[in-house]
Amino acid sequence: MGLNEATRAPGGAAQEPFAPDLSVRIGPLVLANPVGVASGTFGYGEEYAALLDLDTLGALYTKAVTVEPRAGNPAPRLAETPSGLLNSIGLANPGLEAFIRDKLPALRARRCAALVNVAGATVDDYVRVVEGIEAAGGVDGYELNVSCPNVKSGGMAFGTDPALVALVTESVRRATKRTLVVKLSPNVTDIRETARAAEGAGADAVSAINTLVGMAIDVKARRPRLAMKTGGLSGPAVKPVGVAAVYRISRAVKIPVIGLGGIMTAEDALEYLLAGADAVQVGTATFADPGAAFHVLEGIEAWMREHRVARVSDIKGLLEG
Repeated sequence: MGLNEATRAPGGAAQEPFAPDLSVRIGPLVLANPVGVASGTFGYGEEYAALLDLDTLGALYTKAVTVEPRAGNPAPRLAETPSGLLNSIGLANPGLEAFIRDKLPALRARRCAALVNVAGATVDDYVRVVEGIEAAGGVDGYELNVSCPNVKSGGMAFGTDPALVALVTESVRRATKRTLVVKLSPNVTDIRETARAAEGAGADAVSAINTLVGMAIDVKARRPRLAMKTGGLSGPAVKPVGVAAVYRISRAVKIPVIGLGGIMTAEDALEYLLAGADAVQVGTATFADPGAAFHVLEGIEAWMREHRVARVSDIKGLLEG
């Protein structure tokens, strides 16, 4: 019998099918469900629009946008590793002006929530991107990338210093009333400190984790597999680090936590939700299966039906031990 079919009580009377509430609130924004696609793995959405019904997603987190166009780092900038992927893309993007002209109209037409990932080399860069998008009509929200390990300036330099995290967050907060998420770096001593800094500066939520710094070497050629030598490690190998980070952050702040890192299946996503996440993002899995996020969503709903969990927000209270 399918999940949506009525069941029978012992006396034979039909019962209404159990329908869990999948909605999630992130600041002023209500997502239809907890599953989003992670920045840098799904373009600006249109790249997958012919394959998938994007509006069934909870949220679409775009590829990063910077003030000026960026060509990104030299190739090679991807290297597969055991249970993971190293990338050194370098925030390649068309820049703010082209984004507003060519990408924003389609994003604003989406029924799913659209949050623009914002990056920069200076605090003013972040503010200029958000102000520019706001002036053009805005989107549902913004995710501040203060944690990218693949650029020489900005990026992780902001994300490893709680004072700078607070400064960037506070500055952007003044530029928008829309949902503001700060994406945290795992490459710190205590990720709770940067989470508290983001919360104190006005963030509506934090997302964790961005990639871990990693390196791979071709022993035959005796050279790094990436042109930039090191890059960001994502994929299944980082999931335990991400789950632990979410567990610690969710007990240190009162704002929602969005979990990501190595989510390949619904079970992976449920680990994050049980650890304390309010929502999740699917990233590297999309490269192997463009529909990965949709399969994760189906699996979460099936699990909630099986365990009679009424709301996504109830899952975090089910962790034992």
